[in-house]
Amino acid sequence: MTNEEKVKYWIDLSDRDFDTAEWVIKGGYNLHAGYMCHQAIEKIFKGYFTKQQEDTPPFTHNLIDLAIKTGLYDLMSNEQKVFIDILNPLNIEARYPEYKHKIAQTITKEVTQNILANTKELLQWTKQKI
Repeated sequence: MTNEEKVKYWIDLSDRDFDTAEWVIKGGYNLHAGYMCHQAIEKIFKGYFTKQQEDTPPFTHNLIDLAIKTGLYDLMSNEQKVFIDILNPLNIEARYPEYKHKIAQTITKEVTQNILANTKELLQWTKQKI
């Protein structure tokens, strides 16, 4: 697999995860939509890393760590940095169910729609960098 194919792989996964986020919010699954937004950003960051480093991206789900390791963090606005800090804990939903209820209480439909909008913007911004 060429490096370009690997980058395309990460972008395609990111796009699918974002499409899934848009779909599940329609059913009222706010926490799941937030989780899928996290996944979409994680994968686009890994696509950026693959493009820049021509190497396998780090095995981490931490968006801040990924942004730093990819070099994107230094290019991000303060608003983008705050957003990935907000998005980062939504990965807990799938791995640590004991936190699910606590996180779910803070994720209203309005909050989730804001997360979707910010995710879409950050995805587009990162794709332009790729």
